Amino acid sequence: MQDQNFKTHARFVPGFHFLSLGLSLTALVLGIIVMVQTGITLESAFMVIVGVVLGLFFLYIRQFATGNQDRIIRAEENFRCYRLTGKLLDERLSRGQVIALRFAADDEYVALTEKAIKESLSITDIKKAIQQWRADHHRV
Repeated sequence: MQDQNFKTHARFVPGFHFLSLGLSLTALVLGIIVMVQTGITLESAFMVIVGVVLGLFFLYIRQFATGNQDRIIRAEENFRCYRLTGKLLDERLSRGQVIALRFAADDEYVALTEKAIKESLSITDIKKAIQQWRADHHRV
């Protein structure tokens, strides 16, 4: 697998991110165009409703998947922190900070965690501060 770093860790699945979103928006726009041209008919209302539902599916499916993964990552990082320090994750760390810290190698994890708390580092700042990137190829 390709090495990951700050610049290459984002993942896009073309069929989902571009094709599905594009088709959902196309369905909505076409439904609105038909409604404007023909007035509010059963068919035009149905087309708009389908477009809205497809858009909501697109957003919520992604939100549910990443929300579940965030919970899993937090549990994994809590265990990792316990394994490395003998303590659970500090509650002052935000969800985003914990998710960003997962990319740090064990050698720099503890120091970077403390720095993130003390300096209220943003997600981007945490990722940029990582010297030894620990890849996560399983994130959707």
